[in-house]
Amino acid sequence: MPTTVITNIGSLVTNDPSLGAGPLGLVADAAVVMEDGRIAWVGPAGRAPAADETFDAGGRAVLPGFVDSHSHLVFGGDRTQEFNARMSGTPYTAGGIRTTVAATRAASDEELDANVARYVAEARRQGTTTIETKSGYGLTPEDEARSLRIAGRHTSETTYLGAHIVPPEYTDDPAGYVDLVTGPMLDACAPHARWVDVFCEKGAFDGDQARAILTAGARRGLVPRVHANQLGPGPGVQLAVELGAASADHCTHLTDADVDALASGTGTVATLLPGAEFSTRATYPDARRLIDAGAVVALSTDCNPGSSFTSSMPFCIAVAVRDMRMTPDEAVAAATLGGARALRRDDVGHLTPGARADLMLLDAPSHVHLAYRPGVPLVSRVWQGGIQVA
Repeated sequence: MPTTVITNIGSLVTNDPSLGAGPLGLVADAAVVMEDGRIAWVGPAGRAPAADETFDAGGRAVLPGFVDSHSHLVFGGDRTQEFNARMSGTPYTAGGIRTTVAATRAASDEELDANVARYVAEARRQGTTTIETKSGYGLTPEDEARSLRIAGRHTSETTYLGAHIVPPEYTDDPAGYVDLVTGPMLDACAPHARWVDVFCEKGAFDGDQARAILTAGARRGLVPRVHANQLGPGPGVQLAVELGAASADHCTHLTDADVDALASGTGTVATLLPGAEFSTRATYPDARRLIDAGAVVALSTDCNPGSSFTSSMPFCIAVAVRDMRMTPDEAVAAATLGGARALRRDDVGHLTPGARADLMLLDAPSHVHLAYRPGVPLVSRVWQGGIQVA
């Protein structure tokens, strides 16, 4: 495979402080060499080794590809009316998930696959090169398993979320549904998933139910993740840390004990999803509080048809800087290296020798423009595994 050098980079974000300035490891007037899908060399452009092909960045910024560690892309239907009602004053309660469940069950495999392909491509055009996505809109063993099979055609980061809500047919028997999620549904889904997740929230699954579901998944080799503390205080964050979950996601309503737990160094990443608060007019999570306490923070889109219908990581960065008290450097790090840590990946989220050659070129001189120019399509080119894909 030929080597490629991207040269004349005005500002290179490596996410490795040993390679450049500050926490982002910024290198000015830089170059990157890619070979066999990996980063072979980074440093000052004037010292770059020869390569078979050259791409001139024209003084623009280069960043690692975004790592979106939380999305829900396997779904059917549309919830425009729900969004319209919410923007007209109806509060969000997560009840609309049942609407998507009905539409997803009714959709064909081909329709679901086309939807996932569309949204993955949409995210890629905006710089996302690694994406996690979940089941959770089928809620039968057959529909959850097919959701994961379809998701697996587009990403290796697939999550079993049979515990999204209790479906209508189990309204009067939630314990029976937990038995299904931890038994036959888990048997059908475990071969197609890397992760197990649960919506631990009032109106969904309580702490005891969530514990049973996550521990059952762990026994099948699935690593826990938790939807935690989105709609109000609850046991989700504490449970995530206790069980060694890779991430606690949402983290909107946190006690001091929750923050301390996330900052305790156990490896559970606080994944913040500002698209959900934007789309539901809810209180944003306090990223500043988490960062100052020493927690590892990730940013993700939570792309889903109900509460956060965006695939744009640049949008989430801009909102996090504007409304969650993050600096532009912190937000970019959270959308790249933070997401990689939430997926327990050491091959993405940074541009250092040996990492996957997943990177983007901005039509701007600095990564700060992602927050400085909100809503502007700044991602000019995207490479995934060293191949230009957008």
